[in-house]
Amino acid sequence: MAENPYNTGLDRNPANHQPLTPLTFLERAASVFPDQTAIIHGALRRSYAAFYDRSRQLASALAQTGIGRGDTVSALLPNTPATLECHYGVPMSGAVLHSINTRLDAAVIAFQLDHAMAKVVIVDREFLPLLDQALALAAVRPVVICHDDPEFDGAVAVPAAPREVLDYEAFLASGDPAFEWLMPEDEWDAISINYTSGTTGDPKGVVSHHRGAYLLAQGNALTTSMQKHAVYLWTLPMFHCNGWCFPWTLSAIAGTHVCLRQVRAEPIWKALAENGVTHLCGAPIVMSLMISAPDAVKRDLGRRVQVFTAAAPPPEKLLADMREAGFEVTHLYGLTETYGPAVVNDWHHEWSDLPPERQAALKARQGVRYLPLERVDVLDPETLRPVPRDGQTLGEVMFRGNVVMKGYFRNPRATAEAFAGGWFHSGDLGVMHPDGYLQLKDRSKDIIISGGENISSIEVEEALYCHPAVAVAAVVAMPHEKWGETPCAFVELAEGRTADAEDLRDWCRARLAGYKVPGKFVFTPIPRTSTGKIQKFALRERARDLAP
Repeated sequence: MAENPYNTGLDRNPANHQPLTPLTFLERAASVFPDQTAIIHGALRRSYAAFYDRSRQLASALAQTGIGRGDTVSALLPNTPATLECHYGVPMSGAVLHSINTRLDAAVIAFQLDHAMAKVVIVDREFLPLLDQALALAAVRPVVICHDDPEFDGAVAVPAAPREVLDYEAFLASGDPAFEWLMPEDEWDAISINYTSGTTGDPKGVVSHHRGAYLLAQGNALTTSMQKHAVYLWTLPMFHCNGWCFPWTLSAIAGTHVCLRQVRAEPIWKALAENGVTHLCGAPIVMSLMISAPDAVKRDLGRRVQVFTAAAPPPEKLLADMREAGFEVTHLYGLTETYGPAVVNDWHHEWSDLPPERQAALKARQGVRYLPLERVDVLDPETLRPVPRDGQTLGEVMFRGNVVMKGYFRNPRATAEAFAGGWFHSGDLGVMHPDGYLQLKDRSKDIIISGGENISSIEVEEALYCHPAVAVAAVVAMPHEKWGETPCAFVELAEGRTADAEDLRDWCRARLAGYKVPGKFVFTPIPRTSTGKIQKFALRERARDLAP
């Protein structure tokens, strides 16, 4: 084969090739819009110039502590300015950011700190006792830096065994705001590690690289049509998939971060009204929280606010209530392994003219790939061939492209399994519609097999959500002596509504095949993760205990 003439004498050099990294977004924003408000937090207003300087100070101070390329810096922080600074300052030092879910218990945090080999932990004052408990169980002995957020007004328990703790502001003051921060040597270099939630067995530390973070951060802005200087409200935890890469997206458009320590209805509505918020993200539970707030808390915004949600499709009533309140909801889908959302339910204008029930069916679909994702498909897991595009044939959702993780940290076996055949295997089951739109049907582990028949828990949940008395529904497998498994439905009723098991059983019989009707209904508060996902593993354990 003849040599390609366009590859001769046309090599990469510093003039024509630089590693892609989202860190450059902040540098540009500070250069072009130095006085633009980058961060709002309570009474705090911080410009892009100050944001950039503080991020460089953090990088400089970490470097003086001995942190360098490939080291891990952990962060146990809520949605505060310090968390945003960590998303820049930590990788600017060459280190890898490890954001920890603040609702984990001490044992799980200890495991993560050890597995990630943390050398520094930056912790919010509220979570210092929790970190102290975790360090008592961990083998690593990281430097501890405590951030004292003025917006936190709660009491903090004194650790049983006080250890040396550095003050975050004093630590920053020791750094150089003009520090020449480190570009990645290769855009494949790690920028963060995030641990998947609810896993058991092999550790799953998802390693993301600078290239993927750069591409998904830009993909967020393009996919969501975020205008320059958009105002983004932090209702999504930044520790969750690095806030879906939005900490970097906002710098790309010189937007404004509005931070919230806690996701509560009153501060959400206050921030929406007083700060001109244009965008926010969150699970359906966040929308429910907003809509169910007392009328005295809600505000007339006088504009449309874009809301991006993931997890299960929101019930149609919730979508209708959100539209009436001034919000436009778009459904996204992704995983920690894809840097957050990589699929979007791109809406066609003509769909808005369809009957409400047809619109609801279209909105229930996860959608099509983000611009920076090369491929997403529903494949037969045995042959790796696409399933028929009929909206019915079940297969596994698989991804391929630059916004797929590097792999699982220190776990080559799990990495090899996840990438078998040159695709990332999500473990999610779905169908592909004739128009190329993906729709999830279940996690592979959540499929209920009753008498040899596969039952999608999502299908049963969708039927239950149509009942006017049902606020939240979660369906899992319950052992059955004859059929092997049968659906068990856990239900939270809407406020002021009533229904019993027989009501819901009759409702399901009218909408589902007989073998799909839950054998048991349990009326109870449903456990969720900090990001609003229903903890089905906990419900499966309860269902086993309830089995006859």
